[in-house]
Amino acid sequence: MLYRIIDADDLPSLIRAFMDSYELVAPVKHDPGYIFDVIDDPSDVMLDYPTTIASPKKYFLPSEETLFKFDVASNDVVDFEIDIKPRVLFGVHPCDLNAIERLDAVFLDSRYGDPYYRARREATLIVGVGCMPTQNCFCHRVDADEAPRGYDLFLQDLGDRYWVSISSVAAAEILEESTHLREATDEDRALFAAATHRRTAAFDGSIPNVQDIAMLMDTYHSDPFWAEFGSRCLNCTACAAVCPTCMCFDIKDILSPDAKTGERVRVWDSCNSPHFARVAGGHNFRADERGRVRHRMYHKLNGFKVKHGSMLCVGCGRCVNACKVNINPIEVFKFFDEKTRSSAVLSKEANDAE
Repeated sequence: MLYRIIDADDLPSLIRAFMDSYELVAPVKHDPGYIFDVIDDPSDVMLDYPTTIASPKKYFLPSEETLFKFDVASNDVVDFEIDIKPRVLFGVHPCDLNAIERLDAVFLDSRYGDPYYRARREATLIVGVGCMPTQNCFCHRVDADEAPRGYDLFLQDLGDRYWVSISSVAAAEILEESTHLREATDEDRALFAAATHRRTAAFDGSIPNVQDIAMLMDTYHSDPFWAEFGSRCLNCTACAAVCPTCMCFDIKDILSPDAKTGERVRVWDSCNSPHFARVAGGHNFRADERGRVRHRMYHKLNGFKVKHGSMLCVGCGRCVNACKVNINPIEVFKFFDEKTRSSAVLSKEANDAE
């Protein structure tokens, strides 16, 4: 890993240099918040954004995409040629960088990799950027507040300059050609340390720091908490729509009006949707909201970690913003915190009684 310093005034030059060879996607202002969108003017890029409404996941896993086309009469299948553009995803927060790593584990590193995801992923350079947490950010509670990998460049704002972490040759060449790079000085390192301290101190301290979350998901799997928690759910699936790591999808075969040809389409789905676990014959493995909400939280906080070594939730806080009935991991953490504190009190009283 290389570390260099660039002046803040060099940032537009870096963006323009990327735009010369790539489609550039970056955060922009879009009422009532911020979104990732294709950029035509470097001045539209907003790097001091809080959190985008939705994550950049759609640039690797679109909400709807054709997988292949077929001819009913001849029983022929034709691979669908996707139009892959070399792309730079610019200004990605650490939580979203970690989310992309989680998606990679499923769509790239699994036994059966996904060629559609892989094509987009391999055509994309990623430039991360440091951020300040909002009230609903809890990435520090799920070990996703830093991004040690998963980017080509990472920018940390130091005021009139940026600390740049460099991890790919392609991005390094563009950086060197478009900016005035220099070695980091002791002053730069001090500013970097101060920025890191400010960010750490800005997190909401009222969000519980719960240890062994995955174990607690098993311990309290049958607790009455889940019945009340799930009963709030409106089945709107807004949480999945904005989540950077939700990866459930449905497959649909769409026939042409004459029923002679068609295409197979993949579309986003959600395990919180009432139909998601319904199978042939009409049986539904998770027919009520309690089962669906608990299952979603279990996968985020336990199931994925067992298989891949990290929680699927990255603490971006988007589900906190999107859910109208306050169903989110923070509420689960508060429940676990209350339970563990109560257990600790009972244990102490028992020890004192002895």
